Amino acid sequence: MRLEAHGVALIRAGNPGPFTLSGTNTWLVGRDPCWVVDPGPALDDHVEAVLAEAGRRGGVGGIALTHDHADHSEAIAVVRERTGAPVGAAQGEADVVLADGDAFGPLRAVATPGHAPGHLAFVAGRVGFTGDAVLGEGSVFVVGELGAYLDALRRLRALDLELLCPGHGPVVEDPAAKLDGYVAHRLDRERRLLEALADGLRGEDALLDRVWDDAPPGLRPAAAVTLRAHLEKLEDEGRLP
Repeated sequence: MRLEAHGVALIRAGNPGPFTLSGTNTWLVGRDPCWVVDPGPALDDHVEAVLAEAGRRGGVGGIALTHDHADHSEAIAVVRERTGAPVGAAQGEADVVLADGDAFGPLRAVATPGHAPGHLAFVAGRVGFTGDAVLGEGSVFVVGELGAYLDALRRLRALDLELLCPGHGPVVEDPAAKLDGYVAHRLDRERRLLEALADGLRGEDALLDRVWDDAPPGLRPAAAVTLRAHLEKLEDEGRLP
């Protein structure tokens, strides 16, 4: 398996849903010690599985957090308590505050704003751990900083990566195609949004009906958040009617 070749293990939490897909992915990187990326939700069986795999890998050197949404961060307290490992994150209760380009053990932080404030991806060798900046399937909702988010995707695209390990969904075995697709998807939404605005549409519901017509009802609130991020980007660029 390609993950094993890169010294990476996956533990998937049993919390499937519309936003978590098949569950939240926790990644363990390296050995003697290993580094945990996103310890996940505080589900007893998930935490025990993470700690057991970490034990087989010689313990935990650090806990890296892509962002502080509960499905990624809730288990931090118990994993830190039981391993004594420091937490590295951009904000919150971090033992090591990380910014773009910082090293944390074998991991290098890459700022990927957009889905959540202070969102980070991490790169180890030729593997990228993308949190919710890039999913294994489908697209993400963007809260703000859409321009910076697109720039971050392009920065990841420029790296020599063989695998992407996302926060949800399967491993991405063609990072270049995935990242190109993510940028193209956002730019296509922008094009359709500009066309709708040019046709005189203004209300949120009307714009969602035209531009996010493929969003299932349960994901419409997330589509609305992303719509606002697109409108903010157009306003910042002086292109909002």
